[in-house]
Amino acid sequence: MTNPLEFFETNTSPLSRQLLQHWDSQDLLAAKRDAFVLPENTVYLDGNSLGAMPRMAAERAQQVLAQQWSQDLIKSWNQHSWIDLPGNVGEKIARLVGAASGQVICCDSTSVNLFKVLSSAMLMQPDRKVVLSQAGNFPTDLYMVEGLASLLGEQNCRLKLVEDSENDQLLRQALTEEVAVLMLTQVDFRSGRLLDMQRLTELAHGKGILVIWDLAHSAGALPIELDACQVDFAIGCGYKYLNGGPGAPAFIYAATRHHNAVRQPLSGWMGHSSPFSFDKQYQKAPGISQFLTGTPAIISMSVLDAALDVFADVDMAQLRLKSLALSNCFQQLVQQHNSLKQLTLLTPIRRAERGSQLAYQHPAAYALCQALIQHGVIADFRAPDILRLGFTPLYLRYVDIWQAVTTLAELVQSGEYSKPAYAVKNKVT
Repeated sequence: MTNPLEFFETNTSPLSRQLLQHWDSQDLLAAKRDAFVLPENTVYLDGNSLGAMPRMAAERAQQVLAQQWSQDLIKSWNQHSWIDLPGNVGEKIARLVGAASGQVICCDSTSVNLFKVLSSAMLMQPDRKVVLSQAGNFPTDLYMVEGLASLLGEQNCRLKLVEDSENDQLLRQALTEEVAVLMLTQVDFRSGRLLDMQRLTELAHGKGILVIWDLAHSAGALPIELDACQVDFAIGCGYKYLNGGPGAPAFIYAATRHHNAVRQPLSGWMGHSSPFSFDKQYQKAPGISQFLTGTPAIISMSVLDAALDVFADVDMAQLRLKSLALSNCFQQLVQQHNSLKQLTLLTPIRRAERGSQLAYQHPAAYALCQALIQHGVIADFRAPDILRLGFTPLYLRYVDIWQAVTTLAELVQSGEYSKPAYAVKNKVT
């Protein structure tokens, strides 16, 4: 059997480190690990919060600082194409999210970009007032709707939430003709559950509803087909699976068919049709560039631009297969350890229903996470009781999964994680 995913899905025998070394030797993505700077004696399972640093990103940062900014100064806007970075980076992201040219732009933060597309979508639906989402959606997405409602008034914008359910029945029932916008996150940040983008978008469109997808936990981790699914708008961040560095710029997708109708409210000078004419009146730029607002963050955007080159020759379907195999491997190893029986898997095990992470419930999840970090396995915690592990196929090996689960089992079996020091809450969890 040459497909590791098929092996891990059908295997019923105990896994060994030697067997996982075999699968590493067969890994078609193995060479990509060398493209990243990874600390020694560390297993990094937090790429769904902050991707590891690509070597090319560090080199680009040095170029921008040592040559472009320090020596070429303001000439760099033209000489080094700083002015074109938002569009050029957007085009690199477009390939990863299934978007044709001219529909993705890199700019601002995920939250700001959500405000832009949410406002635009509401303005396109003047007879509808409801934004529908799930109660478990990422909080900042819901905060953005609340913020827009406070500006427009509840009579013009109202957030309606449905409880999360495994079969989406409540969500389907809530798709009524009063809904203007359906706002969903493709991969749930807590559980790792993957929603069916094509089916939900189609159901919403059947009721005349525009759809916004948050790709924060899916872009760069799995194949996405925005155009094929007829998605209206999407947003996502650059610092997770895209490995653009802390606070990396985000991106916006807007389907070409909406470009003429869109009126996004943050009408800054970079979104003007002729920004350096300095006209007194705003005239939006054609196409996706109208979603720009202020001056691009050149240093961080340059780093993201370089980081995306790691994906230039990556087959996203191949990456997805390894991602699923890694998480299957992790879960099988957890089941092999009696000491880990108290871990409850929240992530659906069916491949069509999970992203590139696993989430486990445990009463001492925070302490477990801190103990893991102290012992060289970096995971993260999500309140109230979730130990979350992200699988980044570009640099993770199967033997890393063995090491991570072995460390976790030792910490639980020894009771090490129950030391008071591991229960002390940090500002960032």
